[in-house]
Parts: sequence; structure tokens; C-alpha cells
Amino acid sequence: MTRTTRDLPVTELVAAAAALFDAGFRLALVAAHDDGPTLRVVYLFLAGPPDRRVELQVTLPADDPRLPSLAPLSFPASRFEREMHDLYGIVPVDHPLPRRLVRHAHWPAGWYPMRHNAGPRPPFIDAEAYPFLAVEGDGVYEIPVGPVHAGMIEPGHFRFSVVGESILKLKVRLWFTHRGIEKLFEGRPATDAVHLAERISGDTSAGHALAHALAVEDALGITLPEPAHRLRALVLELERLYNHAADLGSLANDVGFSLAGSHTLRIREQLLRINAATTGHRLLRGAIRPGSAEILTLPDADQLAALATDLAEIAELTLANTVIRDRFAGTAVLALEQAADLDCLGYVARASGLATDARLDHPTTELPVRAVASTGGDVLARFTQRRDEYAAGTRLAIHLASTADQLSFRAEPARGSESVGHPGGVRTGVGIAEGWRGTIVHRVEVDADGRLTRVKIVDPSWFNWPALPLAMKDTIVPDFPVTNKSFNLSYAGNDL
Repeated sequence: MTRTTRDLPVTELVAAAAALFDAGFRLALVAAHDDGPTLRVVYLFLAGPPDRRVELQVTLPADDPRLPSLAPLSFPASRFEREMHDLYGIVPVDHPLPRRLVRHAHWPAGWYPMRHNAGPRPPFIDAEAYPFLAVEGDGVYEIPVGPVHAGMIEPGHFRFSVVGESILKLKVRLWFTHRGIEKLFEGRPATDAVHLAERISGDTSAGHALAHALAVEDALGITLPEPAHRLRALVLELERLYNHAADLGSLANDVGFSLAGSHTLRIREQLLRINAATTGHRLLRGAIRPGSAEILTLPDADQLAALATDLAEIAELTLANTVIRDRFAGTAVLALEQAADLDCLGYVARASGLATDARLDHPTTELPVRAVASTGGDVLARFTQRRDEYAAGTRLAIHLASTADQLSFRAEPARGSESVGHPGGVRTGVGIAEGWRGTIVHRVEVDADGRLTRVKIVDPSWFNWPALPLAMKDTIVPDFPVTNKSFNLSYAGNDL
């Protein structure tokens, strides 16, 4: 792994970013920092394999923080810039759509909650409605859905512009579950804040714990042996299995095949019990911490194999139903070019033909995996992609369990570990993990006392949410539930 940090004047930012994009890097994270009299912005670019990480860092005056927008180069950059403006007051000059992203309209203007001098939140204000783009014409009407839903799902607002049942435009409004998670990390001991990471998105406890632990270990110079990383990889595969199993059944249930849904919930329950026996927690919490990897026992290979056979049969029966296959095939297509333009991640990207996997691009240990990509980009491709990933995850989990000979690893920070990228004794670290939804990235800064001064988190749903409205174009309203489930994006992971 190579990692470099370049301090740049603001005037050179666009050219430096363009050169990295041309070299095949993707913008994985943008983190703003309040350093007192100045603000600092770090752009993390990733490429692999081999694992390459480049940070571009610019410093801005706190009283007038302005920087050139990278939106013409990168759609994800445009959203990171809107987030920075909402939370830090940093103005992206010449941004094509500079309206609010994180802060809803009742948040008062001029209050930037991530700034150190922000103070307590002012009272909410009466504000104008969110400026949804109205689609007009004969027979066009709007269907508002949420943010409060009938099912047990997180809050998000979906506004459909339709003619009959045909969808002309879908707008998704999020950040109803913004909890200020990144702010909550500040001041906590770097080696004792993983419990917050585990709660960023409840169904991705292990994935976020691993990304956080790797970032802290990078900052503090903690080195774990290779078998410890393999043990962590086992925990991540267990997380992948129970989530994919439930969603395969939910996809079938959303088109009327409730029997498949019932059987996959049975499998999910058995996997959760395996999780509890393996780590002591059904959601795998506590197994991964900075400087440690620890489980109670290894999962039973025969049981995992039997569940995989069971799930494969359910998936086969689901797709053998011609009505279901017809509902899946050709529905909500996300083209390869669209997935690439949005920098989509995980199974959403792979189902559209974009082979991306942090286990290969940014490995912590060598694993017998390969990024298998589909080509259809529709609901059927996302279903079969996850079916195949479940089978591959089972094989990998069995392999890791059969080769493990130690269940607990611990390591301490290296003495005299050097600061990277920032003066004043502050140490920085980056952690990258392939969660079940896709690549998770955490970046941390740790002061001389070993406390976190800044944590920036990017869940794969941040990159994948904009793809959902694109995929819904030219579909019909009844296709939305099954399409939404085929993406199964995290509201909390996006909103933080």
C-alpha cells in the first residue's frame, strides 16, 4: 500500500484532482476540518490494485472559506461539497446546484454544526418547502411517499412525478436520520470508540467496525499479524451472509412469493444464531476493535454449507417462476456507464458490470476472492449477483474457518509512530473495508493525547443512493418496492 499527502494552494486543486481522475483514481472521501483560524479540506483518492491512496489537502481562511468546485469533474464531489457547505460553511465556487443537502429547511441559515464555535443549535425556523423540481404537462401528477412509511423501514421521502403508472422522475430526500455521528467521535479515546462505528448502520456493524479499526491502527502504527486479518475477514463474511439471505427473500416477497420470504427469514435466523455463537452478538458486535480481533468459536462448516444449499434452492425456485422472472428482468436498469459516472460500489456496481471490491483493491490480507460482475444492471442482475455472492461468501467463510488456528489477537500502538499529513503531533489514518453493501471508508485524526479530533465516514450508500432515481426512469410505480429492495441502501449510513 502506498499513501501520499500533498498540500496544495487552492488554485492548484482542480488541476491536481483532474490528473488523478485521468490516472484512474476515484474520489472516495472529502473531509473538512476546523483548525481554529483556518479550515482544512482533505480529498482522498483511491485506486487499486495495487493499493494506492493519495490525499490532496488545502487550507482556507475560516472567515471566508471558498474553494473551486470539482463538480464538473465528479458527481460525488458535487455532493461532498454540498455537505461541507451545510456543515462547515465552506462555499464551493461555481457549484451547479448549491442548495442544501444535509440540513433541512428548518435548520437556521448561518449555523454550521461541525465548526468548533458553532455553539448550541439555534431554534428551528419556519422555512419554505424543499424546492422539488415540478414536472408539468397533461396528465402529470405527483405521488409523495414518506418520510414516515407503513413498513418497518427508516425515514426517507420519495416524490414521484408520474403519468398514469409511468414514472417520469423520482426525487429522493434523505437526512431524516442525521444524528451527528461524526461529531460524537470527537474527543473520545481513539482505541475506545468502536462502539459508535458499530452503530452507524446497524446491519453493517462489522463492516464499519473494521474500517474504523483499520483507520485507527493506521494512525497509531498498530500492526496485527496476517491471521488476525483473516479472522476479521471471516466476521465480515458472516455479516454478508445474513444480509444477503434476508434480502433475496424480501425481493421474492415484494412480487408476491411470500413463501420464499418466509424460508429466507428462517435461514437468516439460523445465521444470526451462528453469529451469536461465534462472536457473542447476533449482529457481530465486539469482535473487531482497534488492535484486536477476537471470536468465541469458529462457525460450523457443515451448517454453513447446508444453509447455502438451502438458499440456492430457494433462489432457483424463485427464478423458475415465470411471473417473478418477468417482474425482475429488464426492470430498473442501471447501465454500466451510469454506475461508473456515479462511482457506484458493491453489488449495485457489480450487477451493472462495474467490477469493484475493496478486498482486491485495498486488501489487508490475501483472500481467494474475485470481483464477479453481472451485465444486466436490472433487478434480476442484482438478485443473481447477491445469490452468487452468498455462495461465494459461504465458500470463503468455510475456507477461513478451516484455516484459523487462533481465536484472539491483540496488539499495541507502535512507539514513536510518526504523524502523516498534518503537523502538531496529529496522526492520521485511513481504513477501507468491503462491507456487504460495498466499500466503506473511514478517515481519522488523532491528537498527541490519543484522542480523536476528526472522524470522516463514507458508507457505500452515499455513492449508491443517487443511482436509484436513475434506475427508476421509464419504470412504473408498482416496480418501486422491488427496485428499492434490490438496491437496499442504508438511510442511517448515508445520513450519519
